[in-house]
Amino acid sequence: YVLYLASQFQAGEEAVTLDLLPLIQVIAREGRIEEELFLTSFLWEEAKHVDFFNKFLTAVGAPVDLSSHHTPCYSKVFYEILPERLMALQDNPSRENMVRASTTYNLAVEGIMAETGYYMWYCIMDQNKILPGARQGIRNIQLDESRHIAYGVFLISRLLAEEPELWSVVEEVMAEMLDAAQTMTMQALEKYSAHP
Repeated sequence: YVLYLASQFQAGEEAVTLDLLPLIQVIAREGRIEEELFLTSFLWEEAKHVDFFNKFLTAVGAPVDLSSHHTPCYSKVFYEILPERLMALQDNPSRENMVRASTTYNLAVEGIMAETGYYMWYCIMDQNKILPGARQGIRNIQLDESRHIAYGVFLISRLLAEEPELWSVVEEVMAEMLDAAQTMTMQALEKYSAHP
Protein backbone atom coordinates (compact mmCIF):
# COMPACT_ATOMS: atom_id res chain seq x y z
CA TYR A 1 0.00 0.00 0.00
CA VAL A 2 2.90 2.36 0.72
CA LEU A 3 4.17 1.68 -2.80
CA TYR A 4 0.70 2.39 -4.21
CA LEU A 5 0.50 5.72 -2.40
CA ALA A 6 4.12 6.74 -3.08
CA SER A 7 3.77 5.94 -6.79
CA GLN A 8 0.74 8.22 -7.03
CA PHE A 9 2.55 11.01 -5.20
CA GLN A 10 5.61 10.63 -7.43
CA ALA A 11 3.59 10.74 -10.65
CA GLY A 12 1.45 13.61 -9.35
CA GLU A 13 4.50 15.68 -8.44
CA GLU A 14 5.98 14.96 -11.86
CA ALA A 15 2.74 16.00 -13.56
CA VAL A 16 2.56 19.37 -11.84
CA THR A 17 6.27 19.97 -12.50
CA LEU A 18 5.71 19.37 -16.21
CA ASP A 19 2.45 21.34 -16.43
CA LEU A 20 3.06 24.45 -14.30
CA LEU A 21 5.04 26.60 -16.75
CA PRO A 22 2.05 28.10 -18.66
CA LEU A 23 0.67 29.62 -15.45
CA ILE A 24 4.05 31.16 -14.66
CA GLN A 25 4.25 32.57 -18.20
CA VAL A 26 0.80 34.16 -17.99
CA ILE A 27 1.64 35.84 -14.69
CA ALA A 28 5.00 37.00 -16.12
CA ARG A 29 3.33 38.50 -19.22
CA GLU A 30 1.03 40.45 -16.91
CA GLY A 31 4.13 41.99 -15.30
CA ARG A 32 3.38 40.66 -11.81
CA ILE A 33 7.01 40.20 -10.79
CA GLU A 34 6.36 39.23 -7.15
CA GLU A 35 3.89 36.55 -8.20
CA GLU A 36 6.24 35.36 -10.94
CA LEU A 37 9.10 34.97 -8.44
CA PHE A 38 6.82 33.11 -6.05
CA LEU A 39 5.53 30.80 -8.80
CA THR A 40 9.05 30.14 -10.03
CA SER A 41 9.84 28.72 -6.59
CA PHE A 42 6.87 26.37 -7.06
CA LEU A 43 8.48 24.86 -10.12
CA TRP A 44 11.69 24.18 -8.20
CA GLU A 45 9.75 22.78 -5.23
CA GLU A 46 7.66 20.45 -7.37
CA ALA A 47 10.84 19.15 -9.05
CA LYS A 48 12.38 18.69 -5.59
CA HIS A 49 9.33 16.62 -4.60
CA VAL A 50 9.76 14.42 -7.68
CA ASP A 51 13.35 13.85 -6.62
CA PHE A 52 12.28 12.93 -3.06
CA PHE A 53 9.82 10.30 -4.27
CA ASN A 54 12.28 8.96 -6.85
CA LYS A 55 14.88 8.52 -4.09
CA PHE A 56 12.31 6.93 -1.77
CA LEU A 57 11.09 4.50 -4.42
CA THR A 58 14.67 3.59 -5.38
CA ALA A 59 15.60 3.06 -1.72
CA VAL A 60 12.72 0.63 -1.18
CA GLY A 61 13.51 -1.24 -4.38
CA ALA A 62 10.34 -0.31 -6.24
CA PRO A 63 9.94 -1.42 -9.85
CA VAL A 64 10.63 1.21 -12.49
CA ASP A 65 7.12 1.14 -14.01
CA LEU A 66 4.54 1.99 -11.36
CA SER A 67 1.67 2.79 -13.71
CA SER A 68 -0.26 -0.26 -12.49
CA HIS A 69 -0.96 1.79 -9.35
CA HIS A 70 -2.64 4.54 -11.35
CA THR A 71 -6.36 3.93 -11.50
CA PRO A 72 -8.43 5.24 -14.41
CA CYS A 73 -9.70 8.10 -12.24
CA TYR A 74 -6.16 9.00 -11.14
CA SER A 75 -4.90 8.85 -14.72
CA LYS A 76 -7.74 11.05 -15.96
CA VAL A 77 -6.95 13.76 -13.39
CA PHE A 78 -3.16 13.77 -13.73
CA TYR A 79 -2.68 12.81 -17.39
CA GLU A 80 -5.68 14.58 -18.93
CA ILE A 81 -7.47 17.20 -16.81
CA LEU A 82 -4.48 18.85 -15.10
CA PRO A 83 -2.31 19.22 -18.23
CA GLU A 84 -5.26 20.31 -20.39
CA ARG A 85 -6.25 23.04 -17.92
CA LEU A 86 -2.75 24.42 -17.50
CA MET A 87 -1.76 24.08 -21.17
CA ALA A 88 -4.95 25.91 -22.20
CA LEU A 89 -3.27 29.04 -20.85
CA GLN A 90 -0.74 28.92 -23.71
CA ASP A 91 -3.39 29.53 -26.35
CA ASN A 92 -5.98 31.39 -24.30
CA PRO A 93 -4.78 33.08 -21.09
CA SER A 94 -8.25 34.37 -20.28
CA ARG A 95 -9.33 35.07 -16.71
CA GLU A 96 -11.71 32.12 -16.96
CA ASN A 97 -8.92 29.76 -18.00
CA MET A 98 -6.69 31.11 -15.22
CA VAL A 99 -9.42 30.42 -12.64
CA ARG A 100 -10.03 26.97 -14.11
CA ALA A 101 -6.31 26.10 -14.08
CA SER A 102 -5.60 27.45 -10.60
CA THR A 103 -8.71 25.88 -9.09
CA THR A 104 -7.68 22.53 -10.57
CA TYR A 105 -4.01 22.75 -9.60
CA ASN A 106 -3.89 24.76 -6.37
CA LEU A 107 -7.23 24.00 -4.76
CA ALA A 108 -8.22 20.54 -5.98
CA VAL A 109 -4.95 18.71 -6.68
CA GLU A 110 -2.86 20.34 -3.95
CA GLY A 111 -5.60 21.28 -1.50
CA ILE A 112 -7.84 18.22 -1.58
CA MET A 113 -6.07 15.31 -3.24
CA ALA A 114 -2.55 15.83 -1.90
CA GLU A 115 -3.74 16.73 1.60
CA THR A 116 -5.88 13.60 1.71
CA GLY A 117 -2.89 11.57 0.55
CA TYR A 118 -0.70 13.07 3.28
CA TYR A 119 -3.29 12.12 5.87
CA MET A 120 -3.32 8.54 4.58
CA TRP A 121 0.50 8.50 4.58
CA TYR A 122 0.65 9.63 8.22
CA CYS A 123 -2.00 7.10 9.27
CA ILE A 124 -0.05 4.24 7.70
CA MET A 125 3.27 5.38 9.12
CA ASP A 126 1.85 5.99 12.62
CA GLN A 127 -0.27 2.83 12.80
CA ASN A 128 2.62 0.64 11.69
CA LYS A 129 5.43 2.67 13.28
CA ILE A 130 7.46 2.61 10.09
CA LEU A 131 9.57 4.88 7.88
CA PRO A 132 10.15 7.92 10.13
CA GLY A 133 12.48 9.50 7.55
CA ALA A 134 9.89 9.23 4.80
CA ARG A 135 7.29 10.67 7.17
CA GLN A 136 9.53 13.70 7.81
CA GLY A 137 10.11 14.07 4.07
CA ILE A 138 6.37 14.16 3.48
CA ARG A 139 5.99 16.75 6.23
CA ASN A 140 8.57 18.96 4.47
CA ILE A 141 6.77 18.53 1.15
CA GLN A 142 3.48 19.40 2.84
CA LEU A 143 4.97 22.70 4.04
CA ASP A 144 5.85 23.59 0.43
CA GLU A 145 2.41 22.57 -0.79
CA SER A 146 0.71 24.76 1.81
CA ARG A 147 2.27 27.80 0.09
CA HIS A 148 1.01 26.52 -3.27
CA ILE A 149 -2.51 26.25 -1.90
CA ALA A 150 -2.28 29.73 -0.34
CA TYR A 151 -1.14 31.22 -3.65
CA GLY A 152 -4.09 29.60 -5.43
CA VAL A 153 -6.49 31.15 -2.93
CA PHE A 154 -4.77 34.52 -3.48
CA LEU A 155 -4.81 34.28 -7.29
CA ILE A 156 -8.41 33.11 -7.51
CA SER A 157 -9.50 35.80 -5.04
CA ARG A 158 -7.73 38.46 -7.12
CA LEU A 159 -9.36 37.21 -10.33
CA LEU A 160 -12.79 37.01 -8.69
CA ALA A 161 -12.43 40.58 -7.42
CA GLU A 162 -11.94 41.61 -11.06
CA GLU A 163 -14.71 39.38 -12.45
CA PRO A 164 -17.07 38.05 -9.73
CA GLU A 165 -19.07 36.02 -12.27
CA LEU A 166 -16.10 33.62 -12.49
CA TRP A 167 -17.23 32.13 -9.16
CA SER A 168 -19.36 29.72 -11.20
CA VAL A 169 -16.13 28.35 -12.75
CA VAL A 170 -14.69 27.70 -9.27
CA GLU A 171 -17.88 25.89 -8.26
CA GLU A 172 -17.93 23.83 -11.46
CA VAL A 173 -14.27 22.76 -11.18
CA MET A 174 -14.48 22.02 -7.45
CA ALA A 175 -17.58 19.85 -7.92
CA GLU A 176 -15.90 17.92 -10.73
CA MET A 177 -12.62 17.51 -8.86
CA LEU A 178 -14.30 16.66 -5.56
CA ASP A 179 -16.00 13.77 -7.29
CA ALA A 180 -12.62 12.57 -8.61
CA ALA A 181 -11.00 13.03 -5.18
CA GLN A 182 -13.74 11.01 -3.49
CA THR A 183 -13.37 8.23 -6.05
CA MET A 184 -9.59 8.10 -5.62
CA THR A 185 -9.90 8.18 -1.82
CA MET A 186 -12.42 5.35 -1.78
CA GLN A 187 -10.22 3.29 -4.11
CA ALA A 188 -7.21 3.89 -1.84
CA LEU A 189 -9.16 3.00 1.31
CA GLU A 190 -10.49 -0.17 -0.29
CA LYS A 191 -6.96 -1.16 -1.30
CA TYR A 192 -5.64 -0.45 2.20
CA SER A 193 -8.41 -2.34 3.97
CA ALA A 194 -7.74 -5.32 1.69
CA HIS A 195 -4.04 -5.34 2.73
CA PRO A 196 -3.81 -4.08 6.33
